Amino acid sequence: MDYKDYYKILGLPKNADDKAIKTAYRRLARKHHPDVAKGKDSAARFQEIAEAYEVLGDADKRNRYDTLGPDWQRYAEAGAGGRGPFDGGEVRFGRGEEGFSDFFRSIFGDLGGRRGGGFRDVDLGDLGGLGGSFGHEKGGDVEAGIEVSLDDAFRGVTRTITLELDEPCPACGGAGHINRKPCAQCRGGGWSRGRRNLEVKIPAGVATGSRVRLPGEGSRGGRGGSGDLYLKVTVRPDPRFERKGDDLHSTLAVPAHDAALGAEVSVPTLKGQVSMKIPPETSSGRTFRLPGYGMPHLKGSGAGDQFVQVQLAIPAGLSSRERDLYQEIKNLRTEGTR
Repeated sequence: MDYKDYYKILGLPKNADDKAIKTAYRRLARKHHPDVAKGKDSAARFQEIAEAYEVLGDADKRNRYDTLGPDWQRYAEAGAGGRGPFDGGEVRFGRGEEGFSDFFRSIFGDLGGRRGGGFRDVDLGDLGGLGGSFGHEKGGDVEAGIEVSLDDAFRGVTRTITLELDEPCPACGGAGHINRKPCAQCRGGGWSRGRRNLEVKIPAGVATGSRVRLPGEGSRGGRGGSGDLYLKVTVRPDPRFERKGDDLHSTLAVPAHDAALGAEVSVPTLKGQVSMKIPPETSSGRTFRLPGYGMPHLKGSGAGDQFVQVQLAIPAGLSSRERDLYQEIKNLRTEGTR
């Protein structure tokens, strides 16, 4: 028979007060209750937590437990013979000790289970009464990824996604048992793989790293409450634009003669082609701003800007006449510098 460190089970120091003991018990009991916790060891873990609270949450039992210290085994042996060092009473095992370990019953059998017994007598409603509506404990939040194009991020888009999650078994509601018998559908595990198709609206203005929250679409809890689904957005790179915050940057090839003489050129934007005036004597690398042609602000109204950088385009396949004209321009510029 192994010694049980009830303080360690509840994660408490030996000088913990009653409030700390009760708080630790509530937290751990909610987390490991067999109707909620997954895994074959959940029932045993919950029983251990309930037993620790039965001892540390009761003044008489805690005093006896602390006093025994290293002599617990000697008292257990004495108790097994019918008498113990505290009151000489007979060790008796009534319904109050069902579910408790041999260690507990050997030392505390004569005091009885004053809280009504082990874990099998404690349900979710009892835990809720200790400090919260645990009967409606919601499931955990879930994060998934979604990838969109820059055009979709600019306009907003509705997508259908498929989500696969471990969810409470529909037959037993996540309890793992029906009428105290293991559930045949989930084989007592309480959980099964669920598949959901969701229609998701991605708002205009999202960027890589943005998160879209879908309330109630996360993991479902043991009693029906659900967590939230968070979609982490990735916006695919677009060869036409470089995004910096909500501003877009692009380059535009402009023929040398238009840059020299000035012209009205067509510029690609996410709203379509727009006209932009290039003033005379525009040099390569000069940048022009198109107000409001960037990405929509995700929060609030308005949008960023688009910045267009001019790159001179030198024509290929020059005719002899064109070469002569370029040479004439060169000669004129050279003479002008003398």
